[in-house]
Amino acid sequence: MITHTGAEMSPFVIDIPQGDLDDLHERLDRTRWPDELPGVGWAYGIPRDYLRELAHYWRHAYDWRAAEAGLNRWPQFTTTIDGANVHFAHIRSPEPDATPLLMTHGWPGSIVEFAQVTGPLTDPRAHGGDPADAFHLVLPSIPGFGFSGPTGDTGWEFKRVAAAFGELMERLGYERYGVQGGDWGAAISRELGRTRPDRVIGVHLNLLPNSAPTREPGADELAALSPDERERTLASWQRMQAWTRDRQGYADLQATRPQTLAYALTDSPVGQLAWIAEKFKEWTDSRDRPEDAVDRDQMLTNVMLYWLTGTAGSSARVYYERAHADYWGEPPQSSGTPTALADFPRDNFIPLRHIADRTNNIVQWTTYGSGGHFAAMEQPGLLVGDVQRFFRLLRARTGEPS
Repeated sequence: MITHTGAEMSPFVIDIPQGDLDDLHERLDRTRWPDELPGVGWAYGIPRDYLRELAHYWRHAYDWRAAEAGLNRWPQFTTTIDGANVHFAHIRSPEPDATPLLMTHGWPGSIVEFAQVTGPLTDPRAHGGDPADAFHLVLPSIPGFGFSGPTGDTGWEFKRVAAAFGELMERLGYERYGVQGGDWGAAISRELGRTRPDRVIGVHLNLLPNSAPTREPGADELAALSPDERERTLASWQRMQAWTRDRQGYADLQATRPQTLAYALTDSPVGQLAWIAEKFKEWTDSRDRPEDAVDRDQMLTNVMLYWLTGTAGSSARVYYERAHADYWGEPPQSSGTPTALADFPRDNFIPLRHIADRTNNIVQWTTYGSGGHFAAMEQPGLLVGDVQRFFRLLRARTGEPS
């Protein structure tokens, strides 16, 4: 065991028993498949023929041991914070003056999302970049997710997670650091910047919470906007309506009855696969299937972290806890910490600058032509460049060393 600033941290190595893999294969072999309407594509959910193909690949071609060995190249640890086990990877840069950066995943993601960005971020010199842009990376699993799960008590909504991750960075000895995230990782990262402006240098997001319209924009609001922003506002409202009509169901279920859902997803690997793979299709810049946008093996490794740890239910509870928190329904609280947004066009919502500026200190906003919700998997190069450019800007503004 190792100790940082008085807190015990235990080295962690992923080592899944072979019996767990054998059990998975047996369950896949015994899958009971439902019927399906002809010709409906993805409209009713993930198509059966595609899911059969994906499950067959998972059973017969996917190599967990190779994925496990790849993840174990990252130094990993666990520690107890606020009564919860917190698992994290801590990847130090070879550059001694690198900027500490906490990167947080969301649902249905995991630290697997960051596999393609860790090299360029920690060692830009080796990837043809400027060593001044290097980062020491801390990649935690959200309590309830993967090897940080399951949680043993209620109340693990994003603000509590942010407080725990702030404690983690203090235990690691990082007095000043940046944060980055999308999905729940965006809410957690923004909250860290809002509540710890003395420690958080900057907040980089690839999803900006509370930046899309929640009601139809009125004529006066539209008239005050530029033609481009007016068009974007109308498009954002249309996408929000489509989301509420066709894509909101998973969140409503996880926010109301996560335990009931957990029985199905924890017992059926194909059920768990379908629940996650559908989102990798709908939330990415893909055409016919998730693999148009993300690597198939990487997506399956992400699914494996949910299946092998039995955390379908505990990861879903973050939706319940947020929806039942005493702050639910209140307007967002303002943050003065410098914030950047990497805006990818096929993310779930279209963010609006005139809304974002009300409660955020936006200093960098970049809209890209391709990419979606899982930016680190879909467009790792663009995300790396955006993160580096943002913290380079902050260094130039403040003169603060990395």
